[in-house]
Amino acid sequence: MRQKAIQVAEPLLDGNETKYVLDCMQSSWISSRGAYIERFESMIASYCEVPYAVAANNGTTALHLALVSLGIGPGDEVIVPTLTYIASVNAIHYCGARPVFVDSEPEYLSLDPNAIKAAITKKTKAILTVPLYGHPVDMNPIIAIAEENGLEVVEDSAEALGALYHGRRVGSLAKCSTFSFFGNKLITTGEGGMIVTADRELADRMRFLRGQAVSSSRRYWHPEIGFNYRMTNVAAAIGCGQMERIDHHLGLRHQVAEWYFDFLRPYEDVFQLPYAASWASHSYWMYTILLRPGMNLERDRMMELLQAKEIETRPVFYPVHWMPSYADNKSAYPIADRCSASGISLPTHGKLTKADVKLVSEAVVEIAMKMVHGSQSVRKAA
Repeated sequence: MRQKAIQVAEPLLDGNETKYVLDCMQSSWISSRGAYIERFESMIASYCEVPYAVAANNGTTALHLALVSLGIGPGDEVIVPTLTYIASVNAIHYCGARPVFVDSEPEYLSLDPNAIKAAITKKTKAILTVPLYGHPVDMNPIIAIAEENGLEVVEDSAEALGALYHGRRVGSLAKCSTFSFFGNKLITTGEGGMIVTADRELADRMRFLRGQAVSSSRRYWHPEIGFNYRMTNVAAAIGCGQMERIDHHLGLRHQVAEWYFDFLRPYEDVFQLPYAASWASHSYWMYTILLRPGMNLERDRMMELLQAKEIETRPVFYPVHWMPSYADNKSAYPIADRCSASGISLPTHGKLTKADVKLVSEAVVEIAMKMVHGSQSVRKAA
């Protein structure tokens, strides 16, 4: 009998995290100075194959810091997918800029490059891409569009650390990319964020604004308005322990995904399983399925029934154009609407066993079969 509920996400802290945190405490370097911060930045930069990384206290502030440092401000427009976590859009709003929503691609659920050109105006300053749930965005056509129109490209890669695009790390594809290290991410610092870039001047600008824009030559002198977006040495210490085992963490996610594929592939008439383009390596931050239309499947009811079996799941993000603060009833975003209404993220983390994944998969299939009144309309593999 299972001892506890299966959580949708759990951190795995099985390396040197405790050792490094104790080192911080014993040395008294627990705040926003200390050796672990620069070490963590260096590890992330090296992993993403870029020269610079700037730590922040969470993924949202990292994204805001990146946009502000690029000069995004009032009167500017930033193109962004509506199917994303709201932090992507809030960061644009924090700059005083206007988010311009576009729809997503139906297979890998990220920003559709074909939707961008129609959204560009004279006010457009940047394109913000989001590799949703760990699948890379098709960046080459987006970068080409940006270069043609003199636009910056920023990537909110909060969910895609470890993913590859044509063999290149997510994080090395845009002018700058940001990551989140919240407790449910591939690696965690509890709360934390990072910006990576190949642009030294941009990295210097972000470091300056991150620490209240204090002068480097005059103590307590602030020539501009800055922010307190610094990461603590304790958080960075946890991050260093996590980064030492990042290949292990990524491998566990891939293993969990493979188990799900093995159990759920016979039911692809019922579920759209995560897609990986030929040019992509998925990080599987969340193994997310979509319920096929016309099958009499009720997403929210399915999640309720799974919770009754002590299996936690989460819905695909609501499109941001549904939110009261950003409501857009004039434009159509059919892919985002469909994905949000039909998507379920199943438990995905490094503590899951094959037996756990089998149990989750069987419960999902059982509930779906009951909803479609038997398996007559479902093609199951022999």
